[in-house]
Amino acid sequence: MIIPAVHIKSERRAVYSNIKREKTDYIIQSVVHALDILEAFKGSKEDLGVTELSKRLKLHKNNVFRLLATLETRGYIEQNKQTENYRLGIKTFEMGQAFLAQTGLLKQARSVMEDLVKACNETVYIGVLREDRAVYLDIAETTHSVRVANRVGTLLPAYCTAVGKAQLAYLSEDELSRVFTKAKLPPFTKHTITERDKLVTHLKDVAKRGYSLDLEEFEPDVLCIGVPIMDYTGRAVAGMCISGPGCRMSRKRMETELLPLVRAAGAEVSKKLGYNVEAERSAG
Repeated sequence: MIIPAVHIKSERRAVYSNIKREKTDYIIQSVVHALDILEAFKGSKEDLGVTELSKRLKLHKNNVFRLLATLETRGYIEQNKQTENYRLGIKTFEMGQAFLAQTGLLKQARSVMEDLVKACNETVYIGVLREDRAVYLDIAETTHSVRVANRVGTLLPAYCTAVGKAQLAYLSEDELSRVFTKAKLPPFTKHTITERDKLVTHLKDVAKRGYSLDLEEFEPDVLCIGVPIMDYTGRAVAGMCISGPGCRMSRKRMETELLPLVRAAGAEVSKKLGYNVEAERSAG
C-alpha cells in the first residue's frame, strides 16, 4: 500500500510536536530561575542588588539570594564588596570564549594576529561587541617595552574604541538607538565623541571607508586602527585592531603603513569564516 506523502509529513509533524511537548516536562524551574538571573545582567551597565533582581524577575528575595550564592560559588556571578551588589563573573566570559572557539573565530584569527604583529611590531587585539561595550578576547603583543596594557576580558566603551566602532558602524540607526538610549555619552578624554547624533554620522563614515580610528578617544596617548571581521552571512561578528602609544602611532603611519596590513588581516580572518571577500570587492 502506498501512503500519501502528505500523510507522512503530517505524522512527522505530530511526532516532532510530541517530542517538543515532552521536553517541556523535564524543565527544572530552579535552573530556569538561575538562567533568568544571568540574563538579567545582559545589557546592564551597573551591578544589580538582590532587591532589584527580585523585582525584575518577580522572585522572592530569599530565592534570589540562594541562586546568587550558588552561581557565585561556581564563578558565574561575583559580588562587589563595596556596594554588596552583584555582577557577572569571569566564568561567563570563559563560557563565551569557549563558544567563540567552537565557532572557529579565535582559532582562525590567532595565526593571522601573530603574523600581523610580525609585520608591524605593534599590539593586535580581537574583540566582539556586547551591547554598548567591546570585550577584547585575544591579544598578540609587541616586543616593544612601551606598549598598551593588556585588556583581554575587559569591557570597554564601544563608541570610543577602534574594535567597537568597527562593528557599531554596521548596525542600523534603529539598532544604534536601542544600544545608545541617551543623547549624551560619557567622555573619557577630550577627544571622545559625546553626542549620539555625531557618533551616528561618524559611524557612517567608518562603514564607508571600512576601518575605524581611535585617536586618544578612550585613553590619552593611545591610538588604534581597526577593521571589522565578517562571517559568511556578511555580518560584522568581531573587530581587529592595531594599538600602540602615540610616540609610535602617528596618523600618517596608521593610514599608510598599518591600514593595508590590518585590512589584509581582517579580510583573511573573514574569508576563513566564510565571508566572500571577492564578491564585496566586485560590488564596491
